[in-house]
Amino acid sequence: MSAPVMEEPLLRSPGFRNLFVANAVSQLGSQISYVALPLLAVTVLGAGAGEIGLLAALSTITVLVLGLPAGAWADRVRRRPVMIAADLARAGVLLSVPVAWWGGWLSMGHLYAVAVLVGAGTLLFDVASLSLVPGLVGRGRLTSANSLLVGTSSGMDIAGRSAAGVLVQVAGAPLAVLADALSYLWSAAWLRGVPEPGSTAVREVAVREPLGRQISAGVRFLFGDPVLVAALVQGTMANLAFPLCSVLLPVLIVDQLGYPEWVLGAYLAVGGLGALAGSASAHLIGRRLGTGRATWLVSLATAPASLLIPFLDRGPWLWGAAAAWFVLTFRTGVNNVLLVSLRQRVTPDDLLGRMTATMRLLLMGAVGLGGLLAGALGEIWGVRSALVTGALIMAVSWVPILLSPLRRQP
Repeated sequence: MSAPVMEEPLLRSPGFRNLFVANAVSQLGSQISYVALPLLAVTVLGAGAGEIGLLAALSTITVLVLGLPAGAWADRVRRRPVMIAADLARAGVLLSVPVAWWGGWLSMGHLYAVAVLVGAGTLLFDVASLSLVPGLVGRGRLTSANSLLVGTSSGMDIAGRSAAGVLVQVAGAPLAVLADALSYLWSAAWLRGVPEPGSTAVREVAVREPLGRQISAGVRFLFGDPVLVAALVQGTMANLAFPLCSVLLPVLIVDQLGYPEWVLGAYLAVGGLGALAGSASAHLIGRRLGTGRATWLVSLATAPASLLIPFLDRGPWLWGAAAAWFVLTFRTGVNNVLLVSLRQRVTPDDLLGRMTATMRLLLMGAVGLGGLLAGALGEIWGVRSALVTGALIMAVSWVPILLSPLRRQP
């Protein structure tokens, strides 16, 4: 009887390792800007709740315009050059922020444009990256690969958001944005060592097919699969709730409660720690319970924590809310690994870009809508009304999985 063949660790593969490092570096810089841009708007430009909500929404609402064409395009072309071009474009756009600040002509309009353009670059990068992973590692290792990618992304959340709070306080928000721009350049350099798996013949057929027909095929595939639909509805609810619970935190924590910027960074970093713990545990939880049971049981068990978020205030309430934030992001880490792997497993290679883009269109559209809704609620009824709304949506976001065939997925 022959001994079982031991698979090479994923990080021993040069192609996956380069993709892993590029994603990690890029994510570190992105989390710095996640904190630095709204703080720049609040502390330098005097932005209020409505302007911060719009800024957050514009960073993702670009997906609503470009999402479907981006997916069809990613199925037509080589994906690595798309990712490199997206990194270089985002670096150039972000470099304009410290230049404008130094020149004295920075405005909210400029930050809005930056949010739109960076959002477009992020869309193209993510669609191409998620479509590249199955061919790079094989479908049998998707959960392990996504656990590494999502876990490292969560680790960068912690490092980036913590560093951002300190960096903004010590050096100022414009220099923090400059650090993000440099991270995209570094990411582009690492991507040069990532191979491009996949069939050239399949892409040539895709190029000959009309773009509209390609887009329609991707949409039909997604909405024709009840498992993917359930994952989509659950993710849409969570993505709507998270910005309601987080977009106005610079206004609440720094402006209204009077805490220094590093406290905001620490609070957000607790969320990164939760997502890191969840993504690191996802492979074991999924293997023990199965993908379907794991996603809805973990979501159900963590749902009550969302109800603590609206009580964020001075003293112990701040860290009580931070602990609840950790629990909620733990669930997000588990779901991101298991559900992204499930989507990649059930989707044919030639539809991966379109399925991913269609999914992102709705998931990121929900994030944009959540940002707009947070700004509107903050202006009309105050910051806490947005937190309450987000907490209630989060508390029931596990129901779509329970009511679908997804709960029985192995």
